[in-house]
Amino acid sequence: MANQLKLAAQSRTTSGKGAARSLRQQGMVPAVIYGHGREPESLTLEAAALGKVLQTATAASVLEVTVGSAAPIQALIREVQRNPVRASEIVHLDLYEIHADETITVSVPVHLVGIADGVRNFGGVLDHVLREVEIECLPRDLPEHIELDVTALGIGDSLHVRDIVVAGAEVLQDGDLTVATVVAPRAEEAAAPVVEAVSSDEPELIRKAKGDEEETGEEA
Repeated sequence: MANQLKLAAQSRTTSGKGAARSLRQQGMVPAVIYGHGREPESLTLEAAALGKVLQTATAASVLEVTVGSAAPIQALIREVQRNPVRASEIVHLDLYEIHADETITVSVPVHLVGIADGVRNFGGVLDHVLREVEIECLPRDLPEHIELDVTALGIGDSLHVRDIVVAGAEVLQDGDLTVATVVAPRAEEAAAPVVEAVSSDEPELIRKAKGDEEETGEEA
């Protein structure tokens, strides 16, 4: 199962932009939790505690959320809304409650491991095209991330979604989608030819301006 983190929350009855702004000024973050078989519930979280959780949490991290004195529930992070100017400031959080016996659909990060042969021996470049894949599984089978070994990839070789195998889970995305590929190194641009100045031993001719010639003619 993916890494499980703990988060404490309080139920909230206030709503609206003004109430949310007031909470944030007090170092709190408005949130909501919803899920299959339950009504959405408005929550309040401590901004500092939430910030620490989000430092390591991913979309595949299972949170143990305690609301007041109620028994802890398991939830996934569905959306983190941040201040568009101050990205470190969280303005709202959406949580989705999950149950042990119900399948869930989650986007899981893909981590590439190893050094591709085309990179190590031929100077190629590894292009990580697809960084998350969507899977369906029970919570107990949810991986924190998926590892894909790229060691055997040569120049022009690729790994696709169909190459991903997750025990206890079904990969939902098109199998032909490229996850990673090794591309050939860019050809070095030819150096621009250097034009050398040609020296001449001939004396430089100083031509008179047209006006000067005309004046000379008049004097003659």
